Amino acid sequence: MIFVNQDKCTGCEICTFVCPHRVIEMNSHKAYLASLDRCIECGACQLNCPFNAIAVTKGTACLYAIVREDILKIREKGCGCC
Repeated sequence: MIFVNQDKCTGCEICTFVCPHRVIEMNSHKAYLASLDRCIECGACQLNCPFNAIAVTKGTACLYAIVREDILKIREKGCGCC
């Protein structure tokens, strides 16, 4: 599942550029999930959001945890998906 926290979203549009399936679009300078059925939960949006406005809680979002733990060497308490 993917969630966008509208209070944290600043409308920077980075998530719209990194999403490989164009799931996220902008409306009134806020990100929203326009095509959730196309989301593969890759975690690219969450990983690239500088304001922590996006959360991916299941699916292949484990990529996010893998990148943080294995590449960035930041130890997570768990991503909730594994």
